[in-house]
Order: sequence, then structure tokens, then C-alpha cells
Amino acid sequence: MSKVLLVAFRGDLLCFVHVLLNALDMKERGADARILFEGASVTLVAPLADPSGDFHKLYAKAKAAGLIEGACRACSAKLGALEAVQAEGLPLLDEMNGHPALGRYLAEGRTILTF
Repeated sequence: MSKVLLVAFRGDLLCFVHVLLNALDMKERGADARILFEGASVTLVAPLADPSGDFHKLYAKAKAAGLIEGACRACSAKLGALEAVQAEGLPLLDEMNGHPALGRYLAEGRTILTF
């Protein structure tokens, strides 16, 4: 089984939709796919969590499928998204000076795709 980490850095909602779609597709194809909110993408948690948002159902499907790895603690704090990330119950990742360490995922044998 392939192991993939989709890392979203951009705060562009339409770009992030492709992260969600690809992660769900990979899971359906048997891959162990995970999504990481990093950089400006942490600001997308609040609009994605909003049930009235255009892409809430897609986000909720990915979250229910266990595809969300977590969000960068430092970026969430710096960009004012910490409360939304915590309200969503997403793990805050901070093992590398407040940021997730991508080296850990490489050591797990994951392919890292950035968006």
C-alpha cells in the first residue's frame, strides 16, 4: 500500500479542494493518504468547518475518513487560526520548532506532495 502525505501550504480554498479530492481518491484506490494543513492553509479550517460553506461536505467526508493528519501549531497561532483548528479537534503538530517535521513522514515511507 502506498503512503502519501498531501501538504497544503496555500490559503487558496479552490486549491485546497484539490487536496481533499485527491486524498479521497487515493484512499478509494487503497492508499494510506493523509492531509496536513501547513502555512496559510490553516486559515481554511474555519470556512471548511462552516456547514454553510460550499466545500464543507467534502471536508467533512475527508475528516470522517480519517484523512486529516493535523495542522501546524506555529502557523495556526501566527495566522489567527488556532481557535478554529482546536474547535475542529485537529491535532496540532509542532515537533520542529512549532512546525510539523516532514522528515518524520519521509522516515515512515510516505511520499510528500505539496500544494
